Amino acid sequence: MENIYLFMIIALAVLAVADLVVGVSNDAVNFLNSAIGSKAISFKTIMIVASLGIAVGAIFSSGMMEVARKGIFNPHEFMFNEIMIIFMAVMVTDILLLDFFNTVGMPTSTTVSIVFELLGASVAMALIKIGHDNGNFSDVVNYINTSKATSIILGILLSVVVAFTIGAIVQWISRLLLSYNFIKKPKWVGAVFGGIALAAITYFIFLKGIKGTAFASEKLDILGGMKIKDFLEEKVLIIVSLSFIFWSLLSYSLITFLKTNIYKLIITVGTFALALAFAGNDLVNFIGVPIAGWQSYTAWVDSGVAADAFSMGFLAEKVPTPNVLLVISGLIMVITLWFSSKAKKVTETEINLSREGDAKERFQPNFLSRSFVRFAMLMSQMSSYVLPESWQSKIEKQFEKPVISVSKDRVHELPAFDMVRAAVNLMVAAALISLATSMKLPLSTTYVTFMVAMGTSLADRAWGSESAVYRVAGVLNVIGGWFFTAIIAFIAAATIAYLINWNVTVMVPILLLIAILLLARNYIAHKKKSSAIKAEDSLTTAESSSIQGVIHESANNVANVVKRGNKIYTNAINGLAKQDLSLLKKNKNQILKLSNEVDELRDNIFYFIKNLDESSIGASNFYIHILGYLQDMVQSLEYITKVSHKHVNNNHKKLKFNQIKELKEVDERFELLFNNTKKAFESRSFEEIGVILSRKEEITSLVSAKIQKQVERTRTEESSPKNTTLYFGILLETKDLLTATMNLLEEYHNAHDSSVEPATIVSESEE
Repeated sequence: MENIYLFMIIALAVLAVADLVVGVSNDAVNFLNSAIGSKAISFKTIMIVASLGIAVGAIFSSGMMEVARKGIFNPHEFMFNEIMIIFMAVMVTDILLLDFFNTVGMPTSTTVSIVFELLGASVAMALIKIGHDNGNFSDVVNYINTSKATSIILGILLSVVVAFTIGAIVQWISRLLLSYNFIKKPKWVGAVFGGIALAAITYFIFLKGIKGTAFASEKLDILGGMKIKDFLEEKVLIIVSLSFIFWSLLSYSLITFLKTNIYKLIITVGTFALALAFAGNDLVNFIGVPIAGWQSYTAWVDSGVAADAFSMGFLAEKVPTPNVLLVISGLIMVITLWFSSKAKKVTETEINLSREGDAKERFQPNFLSRSFVRFAMLMSQMSSYVLPESWQSKIEKQFEKPVISVSKDRVHELPAFDMVRAAVNLMVAAALISLATSMKLPLSTTYVTFMVAMGTSLADRAWGSESAVYRVAGVLNVIGGWFFTAIIAFIAAATIAYLINWNVTVMVPILLLIAILLLARNYIAHKKKSSAIKAEDSLTTAESSSIQGVIHESANNVANVVKRGNKIYTNAINGLAKQDLSLLKKNKNQILKLSNEVDELRDNIFYFIKNLDESSIGASNFYIHILGYLQDMVQSLEYITKVSHKHVNNNHKKLKFNQIKELKEVDERFELLFNNTKKAFESRSFEEIGVILSRKEEITSLVSAKIQKQVERTRTEESSPKNTTLYFGILLETKDLLTATMNLLEEYHNAHDSSVEPATIVSESEE
């Protein structure tokens, strides 16, 4: 039996490494989003600064992993065998939960997940012990630190409301004073703003960085015999005031003599500060439990007492963590930061939600998001009645955004927001976390940084009428995910603890195997999804400035739609013939993907037309017509796919042999049409389109003949209304598909002129 505990310690060590990787992937959003979104400094510089912050934070991290040891449960109430079950349940749950959020690209709180996992596993073990001793349910409070759990829940609510509100207020005031032309403001304005921001950020570094170190509890004569951490918490006003004066003077000197962009300095220092705080304080979330497990194991081995008789009361004492483990942890975190694609995905979610102007929206609007937006619009209208018109015009002038004209394919080169908003994000997040820490209020780093970013986005009018419902829906989804984290972490950890307790030697290997398989599955699914985004068959936006240019550029899109449409149509017919629900379900996903891509092309029409000169109106008309026909084709395929799937999914009667045979004949003829069309567009042999068009009547007659046959069958032998409806629906939509395809071909055939050289828009870099 002793071997199983050694195996569990090894497993905890491996899980600690994996947890560091998935934890950094999720929490990278906290300290990277402002710098990446503003593009104030290069990505390489951002990563170097963040890496230094993580390394310093990890090395000077607290050696007292108190949350894992005694923060949630009362250790003296548990024996060694029980505590090992709790720790194993927590780590298995934590790694799976964080990896799930990383895979879907949603930021969540590692602090909340670890706390509720410890709470869930501890409650499960407490109930098992109470059951064995025939105790009462109310005895659970003797095992659990209920005050800590309550403070964490209150911290969630407090973080969300306070961070969003303060972020919005500070950003609104900052924009009102600085406007979007902040670089042209007097030097003293930048110096004062730099003084405030850097004072808040440096105090944050001192409080969050020094407080966790071993010498934070030392008493110094220079501080009047006070401990360093107590001095930092009690003398907030003096420290911040002196810091403000120092940084203001330094900022003014840097702006005046070295022509320094003070906003870039704020963003750089702020990124370092949040990275340091993350490593210094959140490291416990990843390695606290495994280290507590290892220390419990060594203490138990030295004691020589049976596992079920050795009390864990010693965990209540302060035991330092070996520095070598902190250094190794910091190294793993830095490596993960550089190489994790999931970290980039989580960061992308927050940046897109706070992005200025248009972005590809990930979230669909819902009732709550629409209600919030309507309420905000109502409040805005009310304020227009209260404020004098002269004030309103002055405010509007400060919020006027500079117009930057770029082509759609270069929009990604623009920053998601400017340096003022990035600086405010970092300054407010640092100030709030510092203030809460000094007041001993439990604010989550993740919640504060995310909600500050969302508050500043709202105040900065980044959420316009065309994006507000999507952005608010995204914020609500993320907030919902936080509460989901707490509930699922509690239930999952409790369940796993119960299973392990049922049979330790059997369940530990099984649960570890399941965890490995799920992690591998998520990794493969993420890799496939990333590859699919880069697939060659994806549709591309046209950028040409002439009809001939658009013809050549959009040819690949037509070839791709025809190629994929051909496969989708064939799969729908084959799925019906074989009653293959799996094939029809996959087909539905394929047509949905194609439909979204065509919709995205239509959404880009604005940018396409915006970049044309007045002499290129013909190109825009041609492009609009082409996209219209492509959408008609996709809509017909979508209808055929959906009705086919619905028919088989509802277990309706199979189509008759003659009906299947006739649909196969139509499919074969369409396959020939689509293949010829694809070849013509891929090879740019637009002259061959005329040959394809000449066969329009032949294909139309074939489909009409099949419709007529079904009419005759319905009058004589057909007995299934569902079959008749399905068959007519497919054939009529096939006619529409043919019409849209032929209209598309005619548009190309009429517009193409081989004697004209295609003209394209010249980018600034090529001029």
